[in-house]
Amino acid sequence: MKRRNFIKAGVAGIATPIFLSENNNMKRNKNNPIVISTWNHGMAANEASIKVLEQNGSALDAVEQGVRVTEADAENQSVGLGGRPDSEGNVTLDACIMDSNGNAGSVGFLQNIKHPISVARKVMEKTNHVMLAGKGALKFAIENGFSEEDLLTEKSKKGWLEWKKDNNIKDTWGPNDDHDTITSLAQDKDGNLAGACTTSGLAYKLHGRVGDSPIIGAGMYVDNEIGAAGATGVGELVMKTCGSFLVVELMRQGFSAMEACTEAVNRIIKQEGNKTKLQVGYIALGKDGSIGYASIQKGFQYALYKNGNNKLFDVKSIF
Repeated sequence: MKRRNFIKAGVAGIATPIFLSENNNMKRNKNNPIVISTWNHGMAANEASIKVLEQNGSALDAVEQGVRVTEADAENQSVGLGGRPDSEGNVTLDACIMDSNGNAGSVGFLQNIKHPISVARKVMEKTNHVMLAGKGALKFAIENGFSEEDLLTEKSKKGWLEWKKDNNIKDTWGPNDDHDTITSLAQDKDGNLAGACTTSGLAYKLHGRVGDSPIIGAGMYVDNEIGAAGATGVGELVMKTCGSFLVVELMRQGFSAMEACTEAVNRIIKQEGNKTKLQVGYIALGKDGSIGYASIQKGFQYALYKNGNNKLFDVKSIF
């Protein structure tokens, strides 16, 4: 047998019984919409998402409309309008979105556009690409009807100027309680899943830095047969462990949503050492409607809309 045919036969023989049997046995949740989002600003995002779902809208529409609420909130200094700038005073935004069919779109290092999540959706639906970045992403946004505006508020500008005076330490990224990123996962009445992730990234990051949030499989990932997962926190740690993809793959292998999130956090701790002071949090939503969550440090919260109730929960950290 030729080597190429041998490899094809071997892969087919191994993969088929493992994954198809698990998918066929996976329980399905229908007619009971669910939305889970990171942090306390996820509460308002969930309310917008559930309005879409209650009108029989798709999970994709729900997560987009939900995180747009956070992007437009000038008081939130970690997402969209009012986000803390980079080290040079520029607000740069990252976002990604993924639907139940495995389609995905994202933007990185996007400036002057308040709703990067909607630009990311345009990338998904109108191009053959997954990601656009920088000036190219901005050009694409303008060509598709988005308007430029100054996203640096006086509050965020003041904080940046104060940081500049005292910053003498390498990789000093602003306040420790900076709740960066909103990730939102939803399941609609048809049982389909979708996810969205959007952020202004680490406060006072180096100009040009892009985090995990626009990276499919890092900041967010959806597999409509298994579940969805999303991350928040220091993106470098998430990227180095392919965090959201890892959570979903663990769920595919039989881990519960909670077990998968916990294991993904433990992978980071193992890699970085158990003395890390950095934060990463994960949320997950299983096809069966189960949820999971975990974080390295204390302080992480998630907002959950389920069975008609929208509630904020504190997460007990691994440390």
